[in-house]
Amino acid sequence: MKHVTIYTDGACEGNPGPGGFAAIIEEEEGETRDVTGGEPHTTNNRMELKAVIAGLGALDETSRVRVVTDSQYVAKGMTSWIHGWRRRGWKTASGSPVKNRELWEELYTLAKRHQVQWEWVRGHDGHPGNERADTLAKEAVPR
Repeated sequence: MKHVTIYTDGACEGNPGPGGFAAIIEEEEGETRDVTGGEPHTTNNRMELKAVIAGLGALDETSRVRVVTDSQYVAKGMTSWIHGWRRRGWKTASGSPVKNRELWEELYTLAKRHQVQWEWVRGHDGHPGNERADTLAKEAVPR
């Protein structure tokens, strides 16, 4: 099984506002690909989710994937919150509907195809992959 690292980040100018996302896919053979996109009216959390969706969606075969994100929303969502949300019919512990449900469902479906390790890193802390994803996400914001 192929090993892949995906660095992801989302950016938003205003929240909500125009936003961009980026996923940097590093394959074990040394090949690197960037996937970016943007939306004219969105939120930072939606861009963080879209970044991971784009990265996992770009993989053409089942892989061992290390997703590196500076978003605790994404990391905690996929490692703990999502199990309760699904059990409760996509409601939070307080009974409110889960925000961005359609993106969480898409991400969950994509992640199930792979063996995913979720790794949170502090943003703007010198991680080269995270810093590059941050730059690409900002560049992807529609002007």
